Amino acid sequence: MRWDTRSRLRRYLRDALWVEPLIGLVLGVITTQAVGTLERSGALARFQGDTAGFGAVLSSLNSALLTSAVFVFSMLLLVVQLASAQLTPRIIARAFREPVTKVSLGIFLFMYTYSLGVIGRMGTLTSAWSLKAAIYGSVLCLAVFLFLINRLGQSLRPVAVVAGVAEEGREVIASVYPVPISAERPLAAAPPRPVSHASTHLVRYAGRSGVLLEFDVDGLVALAARLDCVLELVPQVGDFVATGDDLFRVYGAVTTVPEAELRRAVALGPERTMEQDPAFAFRIIVDIASKALSPAINDPTTAVLALDQLHHLLREVGLRHLDSGELRDREGRVRVRYHTPDWEDFVMLAVTEIRQFGRDSIQVARRLRAMLEGLIPALPPERGALLAPELDLLKRTAERAFTEPEDRSRAGAGDFQGLGSHR
Repeated sequence: MRWDTRSRLRRYLRDALWVEPLIGLVLGVITTQAVGTLERSGALARFQGDTAGFGAVLSSLNSALLTSAVFVFSMLLLVVQLASAQLTPRIIARAFREPVTKVSLGIFLFMYTYSLGVIGRMGTLTSAWSLKAAIYGSVLCLAVFLFLINRLGQSLRPVAVVAGVAEEGREVIASVYPVPISAERPLAAAPPRPVSHASTHLVRYAGRSGVLLEFDVDGLVALAARLDCVLELVPQVGDFVATGDDLFRVYGAVTTVPEAELRRAVALGPERTMEQDPAFAFRIIVDIASKALSPAINDPTTAVLALDQLHHLLREVGLRHLDSGELRDREGRVRVRYHTPDWEDFVMLAVTEIRQFGRDSIQVARRLRAMLEGLIPALPPERGALLAPELDLLKRTAERAFTEPEDRSRAGAGDFQGLGSHR
């Protein structure tokens, strides 16, 4: 299977909400047929008792299972829409790919299908084992339903959403920037890239327009080694690429460039994801903080919760060697070049908009100052030097926003809680 097909299939299965419920439905049908075969063969003893009474109980439980599944679907749609309006629309995809929700719906449909089969055989060949399994399984599904309702309510709170995005962002940062700064690998100035000759070939994008989600790292290196050239991926992961835009520049004496193979080495989609885009975690959290600071919502405490996570994400990025944007083959020769965000990009993304939208909030100003003052001594001097101008800009913003000297004094103090921490 080609890389682009695998990438598209992986994302589809990850985001689709119907796959696990369909699997549960199919497994329920298969289990029903298997149990029916065992009962007809006499391997399972027939139930001796009041089948009518047990059938009524099972029918009631089965109706409750179907109602629970429908209710979960409806509630998920409603709650996600409300949460996206309160926080950011970029959490919708994350909510629908929640594994617990998918598995729970799959369990509901499995038990519903199995119970239907037991009800259909009631009074003929129904075994005691299959009847008990249907009743106990249905009761267990109702317990799963209660657990799922509680989890959905808890997982879409602002603090849970921000923490979940930050956790995923830390994993992406560790995978994209795997080398931490240490005494053995100190931070050094990035060597300037050698000036390349003019590209010998330009490959333009020819598919459906979308956002660049990821690219085939191993495949591009192998292709460049085979062609004995250097490939430059023009757009950065997270950029919007339209039909006809520059996609690759080829450096080297290549007579025939496999343009179709190069186009298949990139994956585009309708919106950004985090596979190879660590800045997207910052983008989502900043969007949540910006929405909380809008006049319509006016919730600076949520912005402070977002700054808590941005603080740790910035420190995670600041203590790592940011990728040079070069991929090498086994002989150490540069084969692929691509663009990545640098430290200044991360700082600007994490600070600028929150400082602008929260300029009238003493709480946000104090927490933002605490973040910057806490990061400067914790990071290498080269990284901390870019935070000092942000502190000065924050001070000037507070001086313009607050006319009372007491308010300016309070806004000029760092506070990890925004308001209330005596540090």
